[in-house]
Amino acid sequence: MAATEQHTPDEILALGLEPSRLPKHVAIIMDGNGRWASQRGMPRIEGHRRGVDSVRSIVEESARLGLEQLTLYCLSSENWKRPKSELELLLQLFEDYLISERNEIIRQDLRFSVIGRREGLTEGVLREVAKTEAIAEQHQGMRLCLAVNYGSRGEISDACQSIAKEVAAGNLSPESIDEETVSSHLYTAGMPDPDLVIRTAGELRVSNYLLWQISYAEIWVTPTCWPDFGQETLYKALRDYASRERRFGGIPASQ
Repeated sequence: MAATEQHTPDEILALGLEPSRLPKHVAIIMDGNGRWASQRGMPRIEGHRRGVDSVRSIVEESARLGLEQLTLYCLSSENWKRPKSELELLLQLFEDYLISERNEIIRQDLRFSVIGRREGLTEGVLREVAKTEAIAEQHQGMRLCLAVNYGSRGEISDACQSIAKEVAAGNLSPESIDEETVSSHLYTAGMPDPDLVIRTAGELRVSNYLLWQISYAEIWVTPTCWPDFGQETLYKALRDYASRERRFGGIPASQ
């Protein structure tokens, strides 16, 4: 199966982007759905519904641009503090998304992963996640990774417990534990670290999102709420990313 048709280099240049300076992995904190709805006198859940349209558009365009991975923060472990009715609607919306978008995941040949703790997720969500992961197992296109019931501190805690069990079993020595050991025990094991983190709705925080993985990621914040985040906003973020000099702790090339 061929992946979704990608933009040609000339098409990418026409968008004001440099193909060689595109990030491989973009992670997005999709914020502002409820705020967007409240500003329009709508129920908060309507903002989440409208946000699904943005997800669809950004996933497809990211694949066409040739990104290796797109990771979307769908539901944080802290979101369980929200009203029960909103959480139930969010989980139902996520289940509906998996069902309605499965054909698109197949058509675009997307690899598919869900990271986060499975406890607390409904049987329907777990069933549809398993179906989609199985269907996409042999796909070769962009990886779509959804962070659901995800919290980075919890992820790191889980990794520490897993490593401690290996040490206790005599399969790992404490002296051999290094950064690669930790990375290989995270939910994102085998995935590249994000190059660019995008946050919508203007908040200047990372909200317990991929704390280990974004150590050297560029961060780009927009006041645009997620339901209004379209392809042009994505291009703006990518242009800004391309203009930055990534030094990874080194000094500028000019020096």
